[in-house]
Amino acid sequence: MANSIHPENFQQKADDFTDNIDRRETVGKVFEILFLLGLLVGLFVLALLIFDICSDGLARFLTPGFITETPSRFPDRGGILPAVVSSLLLGLIVILVSVPVGVGAALYLEEYAPKTWWTDIIEVNISNLAGVPSIVYGLLGLGVFNYLLGFGPALISGALTLSLLSLPVIIVTSREAIRAVPDSLRNASYGLGVTKWQTISNHVIPYAVPGILTGVIISVSRAIGDAASLIVVGAVSFLTFSPGLFQRFMALPIQIYSYITRPEPGFSNAAAATIIALMLVILILNGAAIYIRQKYSLLR
Repeated sequence: MANSIHPENFQQKADDFTDNIDRRETVGKVFEILFLLGLLVGLFVLALLIFDICSDGLARFLTPGFITETPSRFPDRGGILPAVVSSLLLGLIVILVSVPVGVGAALYLEEYAPKTWWTDIIEVNISNLAGVPSIVYGLLGLGVFNYLLGFGPALISGALTLSLLSLPVIIVTSREAIRAVPDSLRNASYGLGVTKWQTISNHVIPYAVPGILTGVIISVSRAIGDAASLIVVGAVSFLTFSPGLFQRFMALPIQIYSYITRPEPGFSNAAAATIIALMLVILILNGAAIYIRQKYSLLR
């Protein structure tokens, strides 16, 4: 019969299908190995950097008074207390300012703003701002907070500048997290007669918190470790007191830069010890955010 299938043709097609599957599995294994190698290379470089920093600065970091004393012009004396206090205050203010503003902007763009040409322009500009160099934000902070608002080279100027630096990343990641909330969750809430704001506050935001906190972790870590914008705003490299909001301030990245530029050999160990302190500050802030993110992930 004309429509009959010959056993030879059927076997050939089966063999071709099997060969195609085997080829895809081989290609998949090759890419899996390449990705694993990329991960191992990154982890090896990270471990090498951490080992180098700890070998140079751990002894200095464990020296009594390194965290609790003010800086000194001698490499084996003094500490980094003003820089630690300033970095903690900077991180706290960045979180208090940029997170509500960034999440609020993301909620407006995703839930309230009409889909028009001007919202498209806003979205494009926000995405572009996430890639602007930090020194540009430093110049903006210098003009707005130092001169226009009259704060001068104070800690509040540096904190607000870092908040501007963090906003684009928080807005972009928050929008993605809000967009990932299923529409069925919103529709079920509306079907029960709940208002739009009650739906957002009771369902959308709790569901999106893990994704929002991911952006907060990334942006705050970048802000705490940034030095270029703080140098422009007016951070100093030597203080003998813990600063207030409207006083001259230090920061751990500025302290590291100051130690590295000094010719005495002991300051390189002090710089490595300060890097350890900076990593601990970032780990503490990120650990708190990760804990909250995991808590909300379990509630979903």
